[in-house]
Amino acid sequence: MRFPRGASCLAAALALVAAVGCTGADGQDTARTAAPPTSPRATSEAPAAPPSPSPTPADPVSLPALMQHEHHGSDLRLGAVRVRTDAYTQYAVTYRANDLTISGIMNVPRGEGPFPALVLAHGYIDPDVYTTGQGMPREQDLLARNGYVVLHTDYRNHAGSDDDPDNDVNLRLGYTEDVIAAVLALRSAARPNVDDERIGLLGRSMGGGVVYNTLVVAPGLFDAAVVFAPVSSRPEQNIDRFQRPEGDPLVEEIEAAHGTPEENPEFWRQVSPVTYVDRVTEPLLIHHGTADDTCPPAWTRTTVAAFEAAGKDVELRTYQGEGHTFGPRWPDSMDVTMAFFERHLR
Repeated sequence: MRFPRGASCLAAALALVAAVGCTGADGQDTARTAAPPTSPRATSEAPAAPPSPSPTPADPVSLPALMQHEHHGSDLRLGAVRVRTDAYTQYAVTYRANDLTISGIMNVPRGEGPFPALVLAHGYIDPDVYTTGQGMPREQDLLARNGYVVLHTDYRNHAGSDDDPDNDVNLRLGYTEDVIAAVLALRSAARPNVDDERIGLLGRSMGGGVVYNTLVVAPGLFDAAVVFAPVSSRPEQNIDRFQRPEGDPLVEEIEAAHGTPEENPEFWRQVSPVTYVDRVTEPLLIHHGTADDTCPPAWTRTTVAAFEAAGKDVELRTYQGEGHTFGPRWPDSMDVTMAFFERHLR
């Protein structure tokens, strides 16, 4: 089963409300993600087996809890023009993600469209220094020049977004909610220049982890996903590499709230997207440089192996000598990325 999209949402509501919940009482686009769809391309000619039930969360801070949550995204508003180019206009935007307002930027190609859309999930930048739209300027520009509406979310606690004081202690799972709400807000806006039947997801570094979470929490929401130099699909490995060596006091807060992996292994299993790769329905492309000394390529190889073992459509492209941010091979990687989205979104 696919998530309802755009104008088709209301028409499908009666048939889908029991399983998904398309439109809430407040008129927002919503998605209840309690069970994975059987297939994003299932047809009446080949009925799929019934979806397995979602796991019962042992902790409200978990991916299963997000799977059972009814997500809301609405009120996408275009603000001031930030940039005008020969190919697109960039706007400051805000949208609602459940009870929070999230800021970001949106590049809209010139012309009538409708254009396919991409939601971008940026990597880690200290929220104290982050500015709206920061993180992937090369990708924002190139993708818009190639005919994609690009919605780059700032996430909660960043730039002009509302604050969520518990987000860091709760392993930043709120960023996953912000990405889910971004696509729901795009669809609820019913913009004539956006084709809400063709929406992809792209993330880099920490944003790659957000992509993994989104694919397991909301299968069928996007059509395809791409990640660059992603973090580990096991949060404890990210903490051990990035936070614990720096003496980050947040580590102590996290372990006080949720226990260590040794004390509470079930919690850590339930916040790891690799635990739930069997739910994923979208094709996934991963780029990783062999010289990445920030996010070890071994992390990605382990994640890819889990996807492959579950029979999922995953492709890994490695780039000899490339580091975490990609340099000389970045144009090559974007050629591959655009060809991938061309196959799955066009």
